[in-house]
Amino acid sequence: MVVERVNLQRKLEALRNKEMQEEKLLEEVQKILEEEKSSEADILHRISAGDPDGIDYNDFNFDLLESGRIFHLSQIKKICVTYRLRFLSTSFFKGDLPPEAVSAIKQLERAHSTTLRNFRIIAPAEFFRLENADDPMLFAPIGNNYFYLIHKWGKDMHPLRKMMKWPLKNLENLIIFSFFASFLLSFGIREVFFSRFQETSEFLVIFMYTFKSVIGLIFFYGIALGKNFSSGNWNSKFYNA
Repeated sequence: MVVERVNLQRKLEALRNKEMQEEKLLEEVQKILEEEKSSEADILHRISAGDPDGIDYNDFNFDLLESGRIFHLSQIKKICVTYRLRFLSTSFFKGDLPPEAVSAIKQLERAHSTTLRNFRIIAPAEFFRLENADDPMLFAPIGNNYFYLIHKWGKDMHPLRKMMKWPLKNLENLIIFSFFASFLLSFGIREVFFSRFQETSEFLVIFMYTFKSVIGLIFFYGIALGKNFSSGNWNSKFYNA
């Protein structure tokens, strides 16, 4: 049996070629990672910058859009008013944008060969840095008051939030709430402090004063804190509007 001798020159050349290929591969991977990092930094900058140029649309390829993610401004307004949410530019957003949202933006931009701008977010007021005057959803404008849902994160909205924010929806709801709250409060006051007075006329007197007191306290509280109804502040950038 003849043992083949080792050609050190060929071994050295093979090792050099292998290491050069690995080094080239590492350089390519590093270049891709740097490009991805630069792309993410650019997206985050555009999100924090908001809409400095007044752009109200993006150049989407409509054949690639999912119809289930397209919403009109009137539909967004109804949801914001119902659950007392804000629909504002991402320049006011003070929360952390999840990596999944950035990835969703990158995928959209690659698929549509465009650069998205003028992002909007639906979220409670506490998620925004508002000027003096539970469940974020990231949108990009399509045009003609239509918006495309890019990404939703966080927990779903608590089912009781709609009920809790119902009195603040508009003036009519507040008056109805005050009426029934005053009725229950009047009944409790009569049973605790005026149990001997069971006549309807006496109850109506108690109710009248209770209703006036409740309305007065609510409006004093609202004016003092500069609060507004949900129908008026759903797209306001001021915390006291």
